[in-house]
Amino acid sequence: MNINNLKKLTKGSIRLKEPMKDHTTFRVGGPADCYIIPRNAKETAALVRYLEMNTIPYIVIGNGSNLLVSDKGYHGVVLDLGRNDDTSFTMLGYEWVGDELLMDVGAGCLMSAIGSFAARFGGTGFESLSGIPGCIGGACIMNAGAFDREMKDVVRTVDIIERSGEIRKITGEEAGFRYRGSWLMDTGAIVTRVELALQKGDPEAIRLKNEEYMELRRSKQPLEFPSAGSTFKRPEGYFAGKLISDAGLKGYRVGGAEVSTKHAGFVINKGSATAADVMAVIRHVQETVREQFGVDLVPEVRLLGEFEGGMVRHANE
Repeated sequence: MNINNLKKLTKGSIRLKEPMKDHTTFRVGGPADCYIIPRNAKETAALVRYLEMNTIPYIVIGNGSNLLVSDKGYHGVVLDLGRNDDTSFTMLGYEWVGDELLMDVGAGCLMSAIGSFAARFGGTGFESLSGIPGCIGGACIMNAGAFDREMKDVVRTVDIIERSGEIRKITGEEAGFRYRGSWLMDTGAIVTRVELALQKGDPEAIRLKNEEYMELRRSKQPLEFPSAGSTFKRPEGYFAGKLISDAGLKGYRVGGAEVSTKHAGFVINKGSATAADVMAVIRHVQETVREQFGVDLVPEVRLLGEFEGGMVRHANE
């Protein structure tokens, strides 16, 4: 990897051996060989073309909220679109078209910031999504959802960079949204901007609804501990948290990683966890639930780097 070549492609920050524990909500993970904060889509596309042409491994992240990085780190390049307020990826804009609020949102914008912005201008329809941890780029790729609403319900268009480095705009329909997945995920497309379509509502009522959903999260989820949010996808016909609880796994712990006693669907870092601890808990939960109920739990968490014993099956699907 030629760092001087990378510096020619971006004026953003480039760091070597950057600890990924500082850039994931799990607060675990070893160093990435190279960590870059590109300033805009043009720079990102140029970096992607270079990395693809030279077969250099890379990953794009936002808030690192759905990511588990190996203790050994990542031998590749991390492109971070959510870390710097000086980049175009954290910009917010809006316009009213009749009774529809169209929001132009950079991929690195936090979902909570978008929810507050929408409430300020009276755009309703995002309230239940505003408490999802992470940035809208990643939420769009995985069609994140909460309280029976998903990203597909509010996304109008998506600006993307394809793996070839081509920049283009697609519609929400072309994004191919499905439960916790999309065409974007399948092809490895990078989201740079999202246009949301919200309806006209009362700003104060929207603000109160945002607070109501956040209070629901605080009361039911272990938000006081580092985690990657819900660890497992919901298996068809079941709820992951209930299966794990019924298997007697609440409080199951390896090192500093634990199945939350507040919500069994969360694996949390009690303060001293390693990525290996988290993986050990995930594997044990999968094996126990499979043995007791014959159900395969599929992790939502993306795995990055090398893990002893190989990756958890289906983790990156």
